[in-house]
Amino acid sequence: MSESLFYDTLRQGLWIAAITAAPILTVALFAGLVIGLFQALTSIQEMTLTFVPKLSAILLVFWMTMGFMTETLVSYFRDTLVPIIAGV
Repeated sequence: MSESLFYDTLRQGLWIAAITAAPILTVALFAGLVIGLFQALTSIQEMTLTFVPKLSAILLVFWMTMGFMTETLVSYFRDTLVPIIAGV
């Protein structure tokens, strides 16, 4: 494997990881921001108030985007990694 092929495959893999993680991380960010703002405005410092809604939002978005994530990862493996491993 040449150095340029290695770096190109690594770059593409990191880009795929960023694309598949973006929906979940975005929802976690916004849910944390909204819950933190709510806690600051109401002075409620309950730990389950931050954990349960954020986890629920993350699970909901994961369930909604699971097909997209699976298809993206399968196409990356099928089109990029399997030919490199097989030596084609």
